Amino acid sequence: MAIPSDEISELLAFAIEVASAAGDLALGHFGGVVDYDAKGDGSPVTVADREGERLIRTRVAERYPGHGVLGEEFGESNPGARVRWILDPIDGTRSFMRGVPLYGVLVGVEVKGAAVVGVAHFPSLGETVAAGRGLGCTLNGAECRVSPVSRLENALVLTTDVERILKRPEGRGWRRLQQRAAFSRTWGDCYGHALVATGRAEVMVDPVMNPWDAGPFLTIVTEAGGRFTTREGEETIHGGSGISTNGALHDLVLAELSSDPDVAAP
Repeated sequence: MAIPSDEISELLAFAIEVASAAGDLALGHFGGVVDYDAKGDGSPVTVADREGERLIRTRVAERYPGHGVLGEEFGESNPGARVRWILDPIDGTRSFMRGVPLYGVLVGVEVKGAAVVGVAHFPSLGETVAAGRGLGCTLNGAECRVSPVSRLENALVLTTDVERILKRPEGRGWRRLQQRAAFSRTWGDCYGHALVATGRAEVMVDPVMNPWDAGPFLTIVTEAGGRFTTREGEETIHGGSGISTNGALHDLVLAELSSDPDVAAP
């Protein structure tokens, strides 16, 4: 499916613009412990989450009234539209609530179901990672690429919450990765995937991802020269999980994450 590069460029520029605006809004609430409500699944949501998504939805509707939107806080509008915006106004809400800067505004764009634009904006860090299909990936406007590391023993591997992943089917595989890698950290949520895309880490393991969590990262990581797939190896943001790597380590990581030790990589 051919999508004109000028259309992708236009969508990318606007995605960066609205992500930055939502990030500025979030910064107005950032810096200390933030009050929150519990959603139906028990996860927290703040006024900044809701305000940020409303802001982006309003701007998209004004600029592109025929486009659809899927967002974490307010669901889907205009289903079936050729172009769909996928929004997470604050990914890493728990970090945000505690004044920890490793949260981000995520904007992804699909055209006819294909991911073509991704923006991950980190307001408190002053970092914006952005990509358009065929246009490459940038960090604050400068081209960025994944790391060239080709051995797991030299790699930095990331996840969001070690204790949670250890309770899942991927737990034994994660422990194998941890033991083989140079070191591991929990610089998680969206920031982990951004670190892979910018060459500062080699692997990010996200065993549970909603489409709005994954929205920008198939485009971002791929355009940076890496790979983003589900744990089963499918290149999609709709598969319920997300593994970002520098590409060279991807097949090995998927093998290690298998719950069956017999198929783990040697």
